[in-house]
Amino acid sequence: MRRRDFIILLAGAMGGWPSAGRVQQKVMPVVGFLNTGSPGPTAPFVAAFLQGLHETGYVEGQNVAIEYRWAEGNDDRLPGLAADLVGRKVDVIATIAAAPALAAKKATSTIPIVFAGVGDPIGSGLVASLARPDGNLTGFSNINVELTPKRFELLSELVPQAKIVALLVNPTNMNTENIIGEMQEAARAKAVQLAILKAATESEIDAAFATLVELHAGALLVAGDPFFFGRREQLLALASRHAVPASYMWREFAVAGGLISYGTRVTAAFRQAGSYAGRILKGAKPADLPVQQTTIFDLVVNQKTAEALGLTVPPSILARATEVID
Repeated sequence: MRRRDFIILLAGAMGGWPSAGRVQQKVMPVVGFLNTGSPGPTAPFVAAFLQGLHETGYVEGQNVAIEYRWAEGNDDRLPGLAADLVGRKVDVIATIAAAPALAAKKATSTIPIVFAGVGDPIGSGLVASLARPDGNLTGFSNINVELTPKRFELLSELVPQAKIVALLVNPTNMNTENIIGEMQEAARAKAVQLAILKAATESEIDAAFATLVELHAGALLVAGDPFFFGRREQLLALASRHAVPASYMWREFAVAGGLISYGTRVTAAFRQAGSYAGRILKGAKPADLPVQQTTIFDLVVNQKTAEALGLTVPPSILARATEVID
């Protein structure tokens, strides 16, 4: 074959090959998952979020990648973690609770942000409106402050002899003052003395229980807070050691041995948040997805724990319970 004919043949063959741009597959979308806690305690929420993604057609590792960032209980790390996700140009950021959502909002005004586990999205400055959130944020809120008096009422019904009730709050939570105010009013109405205990670290939780014992508190109400959720093993162990009847916001506490829990079903909110994230990956805009409030509530009673504490659960509570653990 002459050299000229070979060059023409080679050129024709190369013309039939796909170009580098055509063979390059579409880059897998990336979701940034920003959380104030740690992977272990937050596993149920992550699983629910992944379920919501799956319902919209996305499976981690197959057609979507997830970059996890954990503050490990130190909210001071959140701005840096949020900035890191923005720098990696993730397609959407998912957050648990108000603090990570605010950190993400400050880090970007363009990357969509989906939040869950936020008590008051408007009051915390995340969105201006629930129906039309505008901007780049949307998500799901839960009722925390408003449910605290109801949880106090249930605890008082379960432990009517308690004349001193302790309220454990995280002083760094933006809802703390509102929770204290609601509880003080509820305690006055029942002529019960309210002891405010504050803890934002593991050692402060230990110290709070020591104070609770000194005060001879007859019951304990643990305020809803992501930090407390991450320390549920510590809280449950201390409540058991000191034989103090305690009420919690999350079902997971009662299932793990806590006396009673009442609150919104948080995992449902994270499943819905995963669905929102999937819809955004498909092209939906956060401003067109209204902020929704979780409307599924769980009242869980641990009968075994009640018996260990020498308590009889009133039939009125058992009748309202969504789950009774024997």
